[in-house]
Amino acid sequence: MKKITIYPLLLALLIFQACSTDYTNKAYLEKVLNNLEQIESATYLIKGEYWPLGDTVPAITQNRYVKEYTNLADTNIGASYVSLLQSDTSQMSFGYDGIRKAEVIKSSRRIIIDSFNLRKLPFRPVKPPFFNYVKKIIKYALETNDSISLNLEDLDDAVHLELRIYGGKPLEFFSKAYFYGFAFVFDDDFSRYDIWINKSNDLPYKVIREQPYEIYSQTCSNIELNKLDIKDFALSEYFQDDYRIVPYSIGKRTKKSNFLNKKAPDWILVDADNNTIALKNLVSKVILLQFTSVNCGPCKASIPFLKQLQSEYNLEDFDFVAIETHTKNSNVLKRYQHRNSFDYKFLMSNKETNKRYQVQAVPVFFILDENRIIRNVISGYGKGTTDKEIRDAINELI
Repeated sequence: MKKITIYPLLLALLIFQACSTDYTNKAYLEKVLNNLEQIESATYLIKGEYWPLGDTVPAITQNRYVKEYTNLADTNIGASYVSLLQSDTSQMSFGYDGIRKAEVIKSSRRIIIDSFNLRKLPFRPVKPPFFNYVKKIIKYALETNDSISLNLEDLDDAVHLELRIYGGKPLEFFSKAYFYGFAFVFDDDFSRYDIWINKSNDLPYKVIREQPYEIYSQTCSNIELNKLDIKDFALSEYFQDDYRIVPYSIGKRTKKSNFLNKKAPDWILVDADNNTIALKNLVSKVILLQFTSVNCGPCKASIPFLKQLQSEYNLEDFDFVAIETHTKNSNVLKRYQHRNSFDYKFLMSNKETNKRYQVQAVPVFFILDENRIIRNVISGYGKGTTDKEIRDAINELI
């Protein structure tokens, strides 16, 4: 009889407590943070999606299986992890063990090892794994004195956190929150982070990062917690046997010396409407080629200048072609072109063209004379300085 009378009382009490939980205050967020701090290891499937700001269809989708460990010995992000292909979990795509990071370049069958000895940065350029990442965001939201807005929305089975950080520079989380600036200004003056928290376990399962030039989403599923031991983790065990191990090196930008005063490699590419355009068919005296990406901040910042540049010359003297290196989705190109209101030639590159022009970072500009000899190569974009450098080079050839 005791069990019969106590059970309804306990059930009523639990129901009352559940109903009385306020999911929209900071006390709940502190509870979520505490839960995250109890995670020593995690395995999960993660779906990562990238798309340019304003688009609704991802330009890139990646599916990975991740093993994540809390690593208190690591003063950078406080975690170690390995990211494996979801379709073949014997194949690593990226890993970090607190000392070095390893990135797999499948096209050249290499594993690039970066031990962080070459670059002087206030942080290691390693993106934290999911649970470590959302923990940093929530901790920042609770403790920062920066100019932010924080909103918690109670949904049916989840809680939605919206965090906006103001100040004119994008903000990203490595060992802690870092504002990073460019030599140009975006229309938007904030970074935005959205996190969805599962009410059943009070743990995040999705995060979206919105910067002034791109959106990145991660969604977790098949989560298992605290079943791995970091003592058993060795990054080298995930290295593919038939891949070449090479150290990271600075200087990935296209080298001028490889191209100056040489004939520009030919190409035949298509635009978003599947129209074919060949370099040999362009008739203008001077040609400017820009290798670009819809997910590149400096590339987007260069658009106003490139539109103005196109209007300054007649077609007989000058023509401009932008070549997209990242996405092969024609709809993404169309939306990007429409949203940024430009009508210059916008083509999709291919592996052969990227290789022949040695494109490893964007933007990079090639200036060709009337004989299609490369007279200048300009890497990167800085408003004003790059504008002048390109104009001067064009005017010298016309």
